[in-house]
Amino acid sequence: MKSRWLPLILFLVLAFAAAGLGALATASSVDTWYESLQKPAWNPPRAVFGPVWTILYLLMAIATWRVWRVGDPLSARVTVALYALQLALNALWSILFFGRQSPGAALVDILALWLVLAVIFIRFWNRDRMAAALWAPYLLWVSFAIALNTAIWRLN
Repeated sequence: MKSRWLPLILFLVLAFAAAGLGALATASSVDTWYESLQKPAWNPPRAVFGPVWTILYLLMAIATWRVWRVGDPLSARVTVALYALQLALNALWSILFFGRQSPGAALVDILALWLVLAVIFIRFWNRDRMAAALWAPYLLWVSFAIALNTAIWRLN
């Protein structure tokens, strides 16, 4: 029984490790540089981002775990590799946007992230529809984030 849940715990640890890395990069300029930027009128309040990302990290870990469980060893390795790749791109966005204060570079990264998320969504859809449903909010949020990142880049 323990071995069934250990991978889920590991997926959660990886997700929140990426979140922590992103938070470290964000903390350096969220109250200073980011506040000075021109933003579109539809920019959500800062208080929205923490709860949304917490839910998304939980959902992505659970979705990945579900698909990891139903795959053969090769499929499971691909699932883990894609999960790790999207987490790296996710954390890199915060480093580029907030840490390096480069919305343009962050936009390139988030477009690559979206492509990986779309591949994962299709993969999940073909293996476990519930996992795909759990993954969909992340894909939608990153789609919104692309629009927001683009608007901030253009306004500044």
